[in-house]
Amino acid sequence: MASGFFAILDDIAALMDDVAALSKVATRKTAGILGDDLAVNAEKATGFLSSRELPVLWAITKGSFINKLIILPAVFLLNWLYTPAITFVLILGGFYLAFEGVEKIIEFIFHHQKKGHEVIAEAEKAENAADAEKSKIKSAVTTDFILSVEIVIIALGTVLEGNYPLLTQIISVSVVAMIATVGVYGIVALIVRMDDAGYNLIKKSDGKGFLSALGNGLVNALPVIIKLLSVVGTLALLLVSGGIFSHNIDFLHHLLPNIPATLKEFGIGLIAGLLAVAVFTIVKKSTGALKTN
Repeated sequence: MASGFFAILDDIAALMDDVAALSKVATRKTAGILGDDLAVNAEKATGFLSSRELPVLWAITKGSFINKLIILPAVFLLNWLYTPAITFVLILGGFYLAFEGVEKIIEFIFHHQKKGHEVIAEAEKAENAADAEKSKIKSAVTTDFILSVEIVIIALGTVLEGNYPLLTQIISVSVVAMIATVGVYGIVALIVRMDDAGYNLIKKSDGKGFLSALGNGLVNALPVIIKLLSVVGTLALLLVSGGIFSHNIDFLHHLLPNIPATLKEFGIGLIAGLLAVAVFTIVKKSTGALKTN
């Protein structure tokens, strides 16, 4: 009886060792997309009133966890039933990310949107501020869904390389997915609360000494970081989408081999985004014309 109990413990320990090793490798392989995920979601989680930043971020985080709960079983089921379907889903997601990236560029160039505190001040006065907040949360969760699909699929591809039992594969991919959510949104939370931390340091130091200087640095750095994240997040959308197309469409993968991969993927993402925006605009105008008639 005792020997059977210890045998079970040995099996559990071996399982955990395999899970830890696989999760470490898979996390390393998804590091690039995790960096892009951080940039995109940090940009989407900013621009709100200070009192709404954490509630909004928590709403996006909960949406991210729900996304993982949907994606994990779906990806394993698709991989078992019809593996090519995963590629099809990725490509559709790539078009969505490219559309978002190009739409941001178009809005910046042609609509001259106000940024930073001006946006926050106007949002506070606007009657539909709550609707705008819900819309941005929905957009962030949708983008997280696409990025999460790629993270899970990359992690799955890593664990499938070894001859591991299904349970080990499921636990390892799930660990990577959860690390992605906790890590990304944990860092985003630290970023959006930088100014509060800075004000607290200034208050505790009575505006003097190193702590005061550090606090002022945090307060002054936040607007710069938010603007930087806005740019980096837009670029990340196009790079991730271009990477999806390049890695999953053989023709694009071998196209222009002498051009650096990053530049090629950005170009592919930009072209895909322009096509997606054009199709969306045509469909929107056609639908509007039909409704008018």
